[in-house]
Amino acid sequence: MSISSATAETLRESGVVDGPAAVPAPCSGLPLIESPETLAPSDARELTHLFFEQLEKLEEGTHEYQYARNTLIEMNLSLVRYAARRFRNRGDDFEDIVQVGTIGLIKAIDRYDLSRNVEFTTLAIPYITGEMKRFFRDTTWDVRVPRRLQELRVDLARAGEHLANELGRDPKVSELAAHLDISEEEVIEGQVAANGYSASSIDVTISDDGNDAPLADLLGDYDEDMDLFEDLHTLKPLLDRLEDRDRRILELRFGQELTQAQIGDLLGISQMHVSRLLNRCLAQLRTAMLRTD
Repeated sequence: MSISSATAETLRESGVVDGPAAVPAPCSGLPLIESPETLAPSDARELTHLFFEQLEKLEEGTHEYQYARNTLIEMNLSLVRYAARRFRNRGDDFEDIVQVGTIGLIKAIDRYDLSRNVEFTTLAIPYITGEMKRFFRDTTWDVRVPRRLQELRVDLARAGEHLANELGRDPKVSELAAHLDISEEEVIEGQVAANGYSASSIDVTISDDGNDAPLADLLGDYDEDMDLFEDLHTLKPLLDRLEDRDRRILELRFGQELTQAQIGDLLGISQMHVSRLLNRCLAQLRTAMLRTD
């Protein structure tokens, strides 16, 4: 494959090839390109084909092979930047996205086969964007959730935007479920999981009634007394359903803090019998409370 006149002229102007003052190529059949990333797209496309032809003839690991491979990467970085623009509004640093996309470009170069007569860009773009999507999917969630829910979050966001434009308001759960052909429970699960995509620092300043305060100062804390209140509130009607003797035993054991032997003496039964009655009552109450929860 010969280099086009436009490509040759571009290289001549940069003083690297096809001219009397051109720098010698590092290997036969390939021009020396000092700034591959500055080539015009049409020139990069033609030279990419030429470099792939030579790459197939070179032995992997040699200096010549590394030059050809590295130049291919640099010549096609414009593909990475083109793909990265699609994700520029995701909130991540643009250069970080470019670096991730470059990994996809390298994979595409290493797996490209000239004999298939397919344009390199046809293979490269899916590899590049795939690597970027994998980066967003696997590393940008503040709280790790299953991949299924990560993908559902994206589907819900798209469906929500579409339905909001169509309905003129935020869609209901039932409308999202119908649009995506999933259950309402799945929609709710996806919405809850979406809360893990980004988190705020507890040191971030929040305005509360005109006063700025750290988020940590506004967060509630675990209250053991509240748990106790809820447990007692649940327990009271269950105690009322017990037989009189069972309630009496519980009162003596946990209210008056008598031993099982003392309770047996008061009721005229053995300590072993008291133990069995206590275990039965407590198991009955525990089961009823768990069922209530």
